[in-house]
Amino acid sequence: MKKNYFSILILLISVVRAYAGSSLDFANQDTAQVNLLNKQAFQMRQTDHDETIKKATQALELAQKLNYLNGIAESYRTMGIGEAYANKEASAIADYSNALSFFKKSGNRLGQAKVYNNIGNLYLTVDYDQALDFLEKGLNMAETLKDTKLIASANLNIGNVYLRKKNLSLALQYYTKSQKLFEQINDQTNMITSLMNIGVIYYKEKQYDKSLELLLSAHDQAQAHDLNTSIGIIDLTLSSIYVEKKDYTKAQKFLDEGIAFAELTKDEKLKEDFSYKSYQLEMHRQNFEKEVSLLHSIYERDSTSHASAISFDLNLMQAQHDQQEKQHESELIIERQKNDRVKFWWAVSGSGLLLIVIGLLVGNVKRKARTNARLTELNSEVSRQKDNLDRINHHLEEIIDERTRDLQVKNKKLSEYSSYLSHQIRGPIATLKGLMNLEKEGLVDQPECISMMNKCVSDIDDKIIDMTDILHDPKRTSFH
Repeated sequence: MKKNYFSILILLISVVRAYAGSSLDFANQDTAQVNLLNKQAFQMRQTDHDETIKKATQALELAQKLNYLNGIAESYRTMGIGEAYANKEASAIADYSNALSFFKKSGNRLGQAKVYNNIGNLYLTVDYDQALDFLEKGLNMAETLKDTKLIASANLNIGNVYLRKKNLSLALQYYTKSQKLFEQINDQTNMITSLMNIGVIYYKEKQYDKSLELLLSAHDQAQAHDLNTSIGIIDLTLSSIYVEKKDYTKAQKFLDEGIAFAELTKDEKLKEDFSYKSYQLEMHRQNFEKEVSLLHSIYERDSTSHASAISFDLNLMQAQHDQQEKQHESELIIERQKNDRVKFWWAVSGSGLLLIVIGLLVGNVKRKARTNARLTELNSEVSRQKDNLDRINHHLEEIIDERTRDLQVKNKKLSEYSSYLSHQIRGPIATLKGLMNLEKEGLVDQPECISMMNKCVSDIDDKIIDMTDILHDPKRTSFH
C-alpha cells in the first residue's frame, strides 16, 4: 500500500514538472517575440518612424499580457524614439517617462541609462543645460556599467549639445571619441552619424573642402545602409556648403534630394529646414520673386514659438507623469496596507502566543500611522502639483496670445509689402508698355524710346532693391 502511495506521488510530481516546463517554454518564446519586435522597430527608426511606433506598440501589448517588465519598458522606450523621429515631442516624453518607471521597477540600470540618453536628445532643441543634465546622467551610468555602445552614444549626443552651444572644439572632442568607440564595436549606423557630425564641425569652421570630403563619404555610406533621415540631414549641410562656394547647381541637386527624403520620412522639421535653405539659395541667386514666396512660407512658421511650445509640452508631460507616479505610489501604499492587515490576521489565527499577537498588533498600528502620514504628504503633494498645472496652463494661454499678436504683426507687414510692391512697380511697367506701343506706331524716336525704357528699368530695379532692404532691415518697419 505504501509503495502505491509513493508511486502516485512521484507521478503527480512528474506531471506538475512537465506542465510547468511547457508553460515556461511558451513564456520564453513570447518574451523572445517581444524582444524581436522591439529590435525590428528600433532598426526602422531612420527609414519609417510610423512603422517603428506600430511594431513597438505590438511589442507593448504582448509584454503587458506577459507582465514582462523589461519588455514593457523597452517597448515604451522604442515608441518614444519613433515619436521623437516624428517630431511628436510631447508623446515621446510620455513614453520615455513610462519606460523609466518600468526599468526602475525591474531594476534594469542599463535600460534607465538608455532612457536618460533618449530624454537628453529630446531636450536638445529647447534647453541645452537640461539636455546635458540627462545625457551626463546617462553617461555616468553607462561608464559604471562599462557599456561601450551606450558610452559612445552619450558622447555623440553630448557633442551635439556643444555643437549647438557653438563650442566647436569641445564638440569635436566628443564626436571623435564616439567615432572611435563605434568603430570598436563596428556600429555602422552610428559611425556614419559621427562622421557626418565631424563634417558639420569643419563646415562651421569654414574648412569646406575637408567638410565635403567627410560629408560625401557619410552620404554614400548612409545610402548603402538606407538611412533616409541621415541622408536628408547630410544633404542639408552639403547644400549649405555649395551655396557658400557659389556652386548653385550642386546646391540645388542636394536640396532636391534632401526634400525628397524629408517627404519620404515625413519629417516636418527637416522640411522646414530645407524650406529655409531654399530661401537662402534663391537669395544668393537674386531670384527675388521666388525668395519672397519662400520667405512668406517661412514667416508663417515661427520657430521661436515652436521651440517654446515644445519646451512647454515636455515640461507639462513630465509634470503630469510625476503626478501620476505619486498617485500610483499612493495606491500601492493603500494596497500594501490591505495586504499587511491580511497578513496580520493570518498571523493572529495561526499563533497561540498572546505576546506575539500583541507585538503584531503594535507593529501594525505603527505601520498604519506611518502609512497615513505618508498618504497625507502625498495628498498634499498632489494638490501642489495640481496648482502647478493650473499655473502652467495659464502661462500657456499667455504664450499663445503673445505669439498670435506677433504673427498678426508679421502678416500685416507682409501685406503692406505686397501692396507696396504692386503700387511701386505698376507705374514703371505701365510706362514701358506705353513706350512700346508708341515705338510700334512710330510716334517716338528709337534712341529716345530706348533711353526712356532704360530709365524705367532702372526705376524698377531701384525699387526692388529698396523693397528687399526694407524686408531684411528690422529698423525699417514701414513703407514710404
